[in-house]
Amino acid sequence: MRNITAGMVYIVGAGPGDPELITIKAMRRIQQADVVLYDRLISKELLGYASSQAELVYCGKAPGSHAMPQHLINEALVNYARQGKSVVRLKGGDPLVFGRGAEEALALATQGIPFEIVPGITSAIGAAAAAGIPVTHREYAASFACVTGSRCHGDKSPIRWDLLAHSVDTLAIYMGVSELPAIREELLKHGKASSTPVALIERGTTTRQRTIVGTLANIHTLAISMKLSNPALIIIGDVVQVREQLLHAEQQAIAQIG
Repeated sequence: MRNITAGMVYIVGAGPGDPELITIKAMRRIQQADVVLYDRLISKELLGYASSQAELVYCGKAPGSHAMPQHLINEALVNYARQGKSVVRLKGGDPLVFGRGAEEALALATQGIPFEIVPGITSAIGAAAAAGIPVTHREYAASFACVTGSRCHGDKSPIRWDLLAHSVDTLAIYMGVSELPAIREELLKHGKASSTPVALIERGTTTRQRTIVGTLANIHTLAISMKLSNPALIIIGDVVQVREQLLHAEQQAIAQIG
């Protein structure tokens, strides 16, 4: 085991929500840190593994509300490391999947600060699996794409929904709840069938997980009626059918036992 090093930053993925899904390496980094800068969706249970002497710094971001702007997070990482401290930047999921971990690593590198990236389970894998949905399946899907829903309007690099509608079997969309009507409209406009299965996974892998299943035709109406809220992952594709198959098989097994 390599011990944590003073004056170094560890950009750590905490996994999709369930604290037991964190990796052993990530847990060790937390336990050995002098400072932990953590995000909004981190399980607070993980912070309990930090040393009683460790400084815990909240720098989470919610839609329209950032506790600490990104440039100040970058500066804090650099400053703590220059003080000779062992710093953990704890991020939900995987730090390099829509987590801005690469931006932070680049900011550290340009200042000559050593860093290590510790991967984590991203929601597209963890939350989907916890809901009984495989992102690939021999019968339904040979490919999947991770997409951010936050670029639906006015971004300089807009999402190519025209390509995604047909070139990828499964779409896993992060940060897309508020943009669900626009996402649905774009996919339908570019020829995605209205009968395409869709799942919305709210607070995936946690004790508060909830899964809503529908189609492109009705998923927005279902989301409103069920009062879906963030954080939630959108899964679009035929693999969503596997969840229903698993539930049906489970019910049959229970009935046979009973």
